[in-house]
Amino acid sequence: MSSADQPYIDPSEIALEGSAAQRFKSRSDAFWSGIRDAAGAPALVLFAGMVGFGAMGKTNGMDAWFTSATSFFMFALPGQVILLEMAITGSSIIAIALAVTLTATRFITMTVTLFPQFHEKDRNHKLYASVHLLAMTAWAISMREFQTIETKHRLNYFIGLGLLCWLISVPGTILGYLLAGMVPPAVTLGLVFINPLFFLLTFTEVKPWVNRIAIGLGFILGPLFFELDRDTSLLTTGLVAGTIAYFIDRKVLRKRAGVIS
Repeated sequence: MSSADQPYIDPSEIALEGSAAQRFKSRSDAFWSGIRDAAGAPALVLFAGMVGFGAMGKTNGMDAWFTSATSFFMFALPGQVILLEMAITGSSIIAIALAVTLTATRFITMTVTLFPQFHEKDRNHKLYASVHLLAMTAWAISMREFQTIETKHRLNYFIGLGLLCWLISVPGTILGYLLAGMVPPAVTLGLVFINPLFFLLTFTEVKPWVNRIAIGLGFILGPLFFELDRDTSLLTTGLVAGTIAYFIDRKVLRKRAGVIS
């Protein structure tokens, strides 16, 4: 086999394998490390977003139980906001279900990129329960940290990370509901958007440089598509920017592997 036919291997990946094997002593150690990593900025940012959502529910006349239940059962702030807005406007149950389902399609790509990185023995029916802990923050941090975590410890790290984020979402929602009216509406909306901003900043730290290209293209194309059609601008921007970044990445990888003459 010639050197041109051999796949390209990043030397840094070999170094990571050695360091990853010594990061955690046991699965329990990995779990509590995930708890500790979530206890800082990730939990605070998510808590602030849920406070904003709780305040939105109260100011729009929604019941406290209904508002907090969405955080417990859905645990997806964009979908919760859409559910709240459509319920306020009197939309039908079918329309609300379809809209919320569409917002949840992002979890498909998050699942297929994250869960295959778990150890083969952990990829079983037990993952159905772990899926509920999957959120933007937990996914972005896991994608970043998995590069230095041994395969057999990744699931426990993810569970610790996602569990704490999920558990603090309901208290944050309740607190926001109780504090509604004490802060200006602009602050409430700002709290809701802190979480997506934190996710964006976290994702830029993920090792593959193609992620930064996709984000950069999103910044450029987003305003353009918004002027064309604001209702579909977000979806169109993600599709176009992500596709362009994907093909750029594939071309560079193939060139490194010597496939392109």
